[in-house]
Amino acid sequence: MHIEYHHWWSPHLSQEMELKVYGHYGKPVLVFPAQGGRFFDYENFGMVDAVSPFIESGRIKLFTVDSVDGQSWANWQAHPAERARRHEDYDHYIVHEVAPFIRSQCGDTNQKILTTGCSMGAYHAVNFFFRHPDVFDAVIALSGLYQLSMFVGDYMDDNIYFNTPLAYLPNLHDSWYIEQYRHSKIVVCCGQGAWEDAMLADTYALKRVLEEKQIPAWVDIWGNDVNHDWPWWQKMAPYFLDHLV
Repeated sequence: MHIEYHHWWSPHLSQEMELKVYGHYGKPVLVFPAQGGRFFDYENFGMVDAVSPFIESGRIKLFTVDSVDGQSWANWQAHPAERARRHEDYDHYIVHEVAPFIRSQCGDTNQKILTTGCSMGAYHAVNFFFRHPDVFDAVIALSGLYQLSMFVGDYMDDNIYFNTPLAYLPNLHDSWYIEQYRHSKIVVCCGQGAWEDAMLADTYALKRVLEEKQIPAWVDIWGNDVNHDWPWWQKMAPYFLDHLV
C-alpha cells in the first residue's frame, strides 16, 4: 500500500499539523479521529487494515488528520466560548488547508470528499458534512454524538449553535443546503451494546430531523451486542464503504 506522511505549519491553528495519506487514487475519504485522537490512530486501531481492499483496488484514497479536541471541546479548563472559537480555527484548517490539499492530491479541483469517523470522529464527520456541502458529498458516521452538552453543558452561543447538528439542522430551511444534502450520501450507524446509550439517542434524534426535512439517509442500528469499540467499527466501515463507493 502506498503511504505518505505530510505536515505543515497551519496559519489557521498557528501550530504544526500532521496527516497521512493511504493509496494512489479513488474517492477521497477524510477520516477524523476519536476524541483527542491523532492522525495515526486509524491505522493503529486496525481501521486502515479493515478498509485496505478499497484502498488497494483504487476505490478510495484515505486521508487521516489530527484533532484539536484537547484545545477545543475537551479543553475542560477553558470557557465554552473559548473552546468553540478554537474549534472554528480547526474548521478553517480543514476547509481551507486540508480540503485543498486533498483536491491537489486527487488532481481535481472540483472533487468533493467523503468524510467519516468513529465516536467523536463521527461528530466531526457529520458536522463538517452538514456545514460544508460544497466540500463534502458523503458521510459515514459511526457511533457519534451530535450535540455538545457533554462538553459545554447548557451554554450556547453562535459558534456552539452552528457546530451542534441537532441544534442547527431543525431550524435550517435554506433550499440550497437541503438540496445539496438530498443529492449526497448519508450513513449514520450506531450499536445498542455497551457504552452506546448516548450515541444511540443522538442517532435516533438525527434520524428524526432528517426524516422531517425529507433528506434521504441510511440510519442503521446494529444489535445489542454491538459495543462502542474498535472491533465493531472495523466491521462497520468496510460494510458501508462497499455500498457508497
